Amino acid sequence: MKKDLLKLLDLTTGDIVQILDTADRLKAERKAGKQHDFPAGKTLAMIFSKSSTRTRVSFETGIYQLGGLGVFLSNADSQLGRGEPVKDTARVLSRYCDCIMIRTYEQEEVEELAEFSAVPVINGLTDFAHPCQVLSDLMTIREHKGRLEGLKACFIGDGNNVANSMIVGCLKCGMDVSIASPEGYRPDKRVLDYAAGAISGKFVLTDKPSEAASAADVIFTDVWASMGQEDEAEKRRKAFAGYQVDDAIMELANPGCMIQHCLPAHRGEEITEKVFEEHAHEIFDEAENRLHAQKAIMYLLMKSNAI
Repeated sequence: MKKDLLKLLDLTTGDIVQILDTADRLKAERKAGKQHDFPAGKTLAMIFSKSSTRTRVSFETGIYQLGGLGVFLSNADSQLGRGEPVKDTARVLSRYCDCIMIRTYEQEEVEELAEFSAVPVINGLTDFAHPCQVLSDLMTIREHKGRLEGLKACFIGDGNNVANSMIVGCLKCGMDVSIASPEGYRPDKRVLDYAAGAISGKFVLTDKPSEAASAADVIFTDVWASMGQEDEAEKRRKAFAGYQVDDAIMELANPGCMIQHCLPAHRGEEITEKVFEEHAHEIFDEAENRLHAQKAIMYLLMKSNAI
């Protein structure tokens, strides 16, 4: 049966560990100059309704390093932008390509694409979920800390797609999770319902960043106004006053606490320049690992259909 990566809610802990282990192996092979064991000539269709730096470059570079080809399609370059139904695009592209990655707004669009595609579909980002980002984060945390289980992860800021996926991914890996978001900007109810019934890790939702950051081993944050929310920027700056990751927050965390930021960062808003630069090596390790984690996803979906 065809498999996809649409959201972390769909994956088991074993699936996540398999992706992380594969990413570690592919990263080591790349650093050693070793050729990847992957069928030559695979093609990845890349649909972008939202613009991108990291997602486009990491996927396009990743499929090339595996020995395949990435085909970039923006709304302006494809019939999707002129109103072609998603299900028709899915049925066409899956006759040309071996895998489809899409970065768009609505999660329902990704789900419909997968329903009608004969090849695997990867969610490169929606307003609901950012699974590839959080798999890269988990890879980075494990590299720096040597483990995931038993650590405490904290997210401070907007309960957006990154927060949604971070909650699910961290809990599935046995981490404790605390989220600090103001009322009206909380994570999605589907995610909160999952967290309430999660069998591993403890979950705390609060409106107090100091409470969330206490004894944290890794702190996540993200911009207060994501792509498509630019007209809400001033309103959001007021709502998130007091939710900045600064020295006072870091003093509450455990010694050696990491920072993860999906980028781009708005220094002086969700994070201070000082804290960002003190943890830049972790943040840019995280950015690099988008390449390796996504290569692992493509490897597993296209070579062995394993996840």
